[in-house]
Amino acid sequence: MEVPRDFNENDLIDSPLSQTYTRNGKTVSIEIFRLPGTSWSIQVVDEHGNSTVWDDDFSTDSAALACVLHELGRDGIDAFIGSPSKG
Repeated sequence: MEVPRDFNENDLIDSPLSQTYTRNGKTVSIEIFRLPGTSWSIQVVDEHGNSTVWDDDFSTDSAALACVLHELGRDGIDAFIGSPSKG
C-alpha cells in the first residue's frame, strides 16, 4: 500500500474482521486495515510485537482474511512468531 504524504494514523480504517488467532497455545493478532480510497492490507503481530506484513493488497477485507487464514493453516502459527526483542 502506498501511503499518501498527508497520511494520518487516525485515517486508518480497521476491518471488523480483524481478530486474534490461537493455535497450540500461541496467539497472533490479525490486523486488516486500509486508508480511505485504498485496498485492504494485512499485518500479523505476534506476542513479542514482531509483525509480518503482506506485500499484496486486497479488494475486500474478507479476501484479506481468507488469505491470511489460508497461510496460517498452510504454514502453521510458528511461521508468524519471531524471537523476543532484546531490551
